[in-house]
Amino acid sequence: METIIIIVFVVGYLAITMEHNLKIDKLIPALAMMAILWAIIALAHLPVFEVNTDLKELEPSHIDEILLHHLGKTAEILVFLLGAMTIVEIIDYFDGFATIKGYIRTKSKRKLLWLFSILAFILSAIIDNLTATIVLITILQKVILDKNTRLWFAGMVIIAANAGGAWSPIGDVTTTMLWIGNKVSAAQLIEHVLVPSIVCMVVPVLFASRYSAFKGNIEAEVGGDADAPKSKFGATMLYLGLGAIVFVPFFKTITHLPPYVGMMLSLAIVATFAEIYSSSKFTISDPVDVAGESDSVGYHSPVHHSLSKIEMPSILFFLGILLAVAALESLGMLFHFAEALDKTMPMLGTESIGEHVSDLVVLFLGVGSAVIDNVPLVAASMGMFSVPIDDPVWHFIAYSAGTGGSMLIIGSAAGVVAMGMEKIDFFWYLKKIAWLAFLGFISGAVTFILIRNLILNA
Repeated sequence: METIIIIVFVVGYLAITMEHNLKIDKLIPALAMMAILWAIIALAHLPVFEVNTDLKELEPSHIDEILLHHLGKTAEILVFLLGAMTIVEIIDYFDGFATIKGYIRTKSKRKLLWLFSILAFILSAIIDNLTATIVLITILQKVILDKNTRLWFAGMVIIAANAGGAWSPIGDVTTTMLWIGNKVSAAQLIEHVLVPSIVCMVVPVLFASRYSAFKGNIEAEVGGDADAPKSKFGATMLYLGLGAIVFVPFFKTITHLPPYVGMMLSLAIVATFAEIYSSSKFTISDPVDVAGESDSVGYHSPVHHSLSKIEMPSILFFLGILLAVAALESLGMLFHFAEALDKTMPMLGTESIGEHVSDLVVLFLGVGSAVIDNVPLVAASMGMFSVPIDDPVWHFIAYSAGTGGSMLIIGSAAGVVAMGMEKIDFFWYLKKIAWLAFLGFISGAVTFILIRNLILNA
């Protein structure tokens, strides 16, 4: 029966990775795989277990209890993401991101390279790497008119955005999963992963700045009054929204409540100001536009408009894939696989960390995230490794899974969205950008290992 379960998971996973070839949205195989796996467990009356991270062993459980447990953990992530996505859409409703373009005054390509890379690194840590990529490529399309030049900038934005998302608990779905899953704390994640992430961003930019594509000046005019937000509240909503998202880790630290509670509070505050600034009626509970009433109510309120633009397919995909991986975890497969993996993989660093979890395993996880989605990889690792919170293993996984996807344009959400927005060719990226991303990934990984070993040996 376990063989059948593995076959179902592999077939579903292949369907997810080949969504462009099959022309089927990846949420469909993810949801189908999840339902089939749990149905097999229920019909075959297979024993299920819960991983006890303290005792590092499997404890028998009941299918109803374990399924509810995993659904609760998954729901925490999804509700958190829904809140963050809505806040970002509210900012966009007021054209708040146009404020950023107003700060761009230079015409030097090399200075613009550093400016956009730093912006991508910082923004992705706050509003996540996917949204940061969308915002910056939209700005790039207005600043740089030459298509070929813009492709180079887009490639570097992908690298910088993924590097920026890796060190922040709200910068990438995978780091958010580790944070909500109590594998890392916000302060420790930032402390241990920030410097390697900076190296991962800076090294490729240093090499790229010597390319002819980044020499000279651009022809388009930049900055100016024309770049101001369409709404007079644009800048206010930008700073309010970003501040509200940054507030969430502090809320969790102070109250010790799950992060989604703080995100809901932040959303409520941002939504209140959005309704006030738009002179809308407070009708958040009724999204239906009523005939004969003002456009300021119902669907036309900024909150409802923002909720309607949230990517629900992504939310459903996360639901399917996380619960599918949870099925394998509940059967104890991931736990036993991790034990077998560690026995066959050599250690690269000190043997005193992570209960002998190999650095090579984590590096392979990063390389693997360039080929397949990093969300299920991290979800699997959370069920594989029974090491305590803030163990260096979790920090290394956050770095590797977050930055490894930059090596292929299809390896990260930031890369996929940039590919769609700029029609970037897969092989162009592989030839021009991939080696820079690999160089940054390895440089940051070496930096992480060196710093970790210095701290442990101190």
